[in-house]
Amino acid sequence: MSTDKSAVTIYVFGKQYEVPRNLTILTAMEHLGYRLLRGCGCRSGFCGACATVYRIHGDFRLRTGLACQTPVRSGMVFSMLPFHPATKARYDIKNLTPDINSLTRYYPEIMRCLQCNSCSRACPQDLSVIDIMAAAMRGDIANAADLSFDCIMCGLCATRCPAEIVQYNVAILTRRLYGTQIAPKSKHLQKRLGEIRAGRYDDELAKLVKMSTAELTKLYNSREIEAGEA
Repeated sequence: MSTDKSAVTIYVFGKQYEVPRNLTILTAMEHLGYRLLRGCGCRSGFCGACATVYRIHGDFRLRTGLACQTPVRSGMVFSMLPFHPATKARYDIKNLTPDINSLTRYYPEIMRCLQCNSCSRACPQDLSVIDIMAAAMRGDIANAADLSFDCIMCGLCATRCPAEIVQYNVAILTRRLYGTQIAPKSKHLQKRLGEIRAGRYDDELAKLVKMSTAELTKLYNSREIEAGEA
């Protein structure tokens, strides 16, 4: 272990390194010269691309986190999971009904849920994944969709599930079902879509396409700002 108090000893893919202790897992890898082509999206904890598993020397527990948000610690051994291998069902959302039958048809494993809460403890968004799965098992599509609204699809919940459920894929199916078949349609949105399809804005869009960056910037900055717009 490092004797330098400003540095920590970490293990990247089994190799030992010393890095400054004020880095995250993601920035530590870049500090060491690793070129990250995947698993380095938004860098702000929103995209879920940098899922990581790690252990700390002397601690048997396998931990999870997002590499862009998790600080390095002395004795940390980690590996990034830029893609979590999991079953993703293929379906036509228009042919599904918003009920338990659609969920169990494509993800029957949800009925094996043990309510152990391992999924919630792994979630970097602090979502109550156990409640999302409970709602899904009841066929409460609206509640499951609402509870999972902030899911970033990182896959860490599925890495810890003893029942081998892919919670985030179940959750996005509930959100799709809710959005297409349960949520009330926005009247003003439907009206605007109709206008677009009818070609009402074709001439205006054609003019915008031909504008230079400077002209577009001037037009944007001189726009009328509605009350409450940032």
